[in-house]
Amino acid sequence: MERMSQKRIYVAGHRGMVGGAILRHLQERDDVEIITRPHAELDLTDQAEVRAFFEAERPDVVVLAAAKVGGIHANNTYPADFIYENLMIECNVIHQAHAAGVQRLLQLGSSCIYPRDVPQPMAEHALLTGTLESTNEPYAIAKIAGIKLCESYNRQHGRDYRSVMPTNLYGPGDNFHPENSHVLPALIRRFHEAVRDGRKEVVIWGTGSPMREFLHVEDMAEASLFILGLPTETYAANTEPMLSHINVGSGSEISIKDLATMVANIVGFHGDLRFDTSKPDGTPRKLMDVTRLSNMGWAAKIELRDGIAQTYRWYLDNLNPGRTSTSNIRES
Repeated sequence: MERMSQKRIYVAGHRGMVGGAILRHLQERDDVEIITRPHAELDLTDQAEVRAFFEAERPDVVVLAAAKVGGIHANNTYPADFIYENLMIECNVIHQAHAAGVQRLLQLGSSCIYPRDVPQPMAEHALLTGTLESTNEPYAIAKIAGIKLCESYNRQHGRDYRSVMPTNLYGPGDNFHPENSHVLPALIRRFHEAVRDGRKEVVIWGTGSPMREFLHVEDMAEASLFILGLPTETYAANTEPMLSHINVGSGSEISIKDLATMVANIVGFHGDLRFDTSKPDGTPRKLMDVTRLSNMGWAAKIELRDGIAQTYRWYLDNLNPGRTSTSNIRES
């Protein structure tokens, strides 16, 4: 793998879950200088601000982990926000990176780029072969545009801009908002509050039948930097010019029902689970084909149960300061 010796690396979105994990990994290295800006100092949807930032800082490498993200409810409720903000972030950062002479960039996307009824597991070549899942179509369109932006700058300007498409991510720094979070942190919070309040029942959206794949954010950070550091020839040999994105996942899946049971066990909830079938399920199944990444020599390391237990400890330590004991967490 290529060393990024003495490179100035700009991490966009360093306060998010994925960006924060990538930042932690980079901070362990002594061969890079890290550049970050909080949203209060740099609005990535503002073209003028982004241009001024790149002209002043002149990074060598960019990691684009900034995005507006959320679960089914958030995507359904704020579709205009999701497509607009994500398109603006991608257009501004990718174009201004090019204008400032940045040769290598890594853009993070999402598994929702694939069609709703795509054959499983989802391979990279399935992109743009069918209709997207309606609940998050605006967000997916924006993420697809990000891939095509990178590929277009590569074709026209000879850049080395790469895209990684993670499966469902979880871990420290996740969003545990009661309405706008993804399924796993939502379950952790719901079961935690049920135990705290002594409730006997927890309601889960949907039928519980959809299958989902999960990847710990520390694995995602490691995979991202692995792909970013690949020699140009290796990356090109395992991709195609206009199909250049790489799936990142664990390669295994679990039903929402079994996931809920696992989280309940880890948190210590012993009541009943009721599935509200009036609520949407979303895509029936989402499993990444990680053959490309596997062939290049990377595989996930953190088991789901261990990762959830670790994430719950982080939740208790960071979002529930009044409850510091973790002795009730069941790891097996």
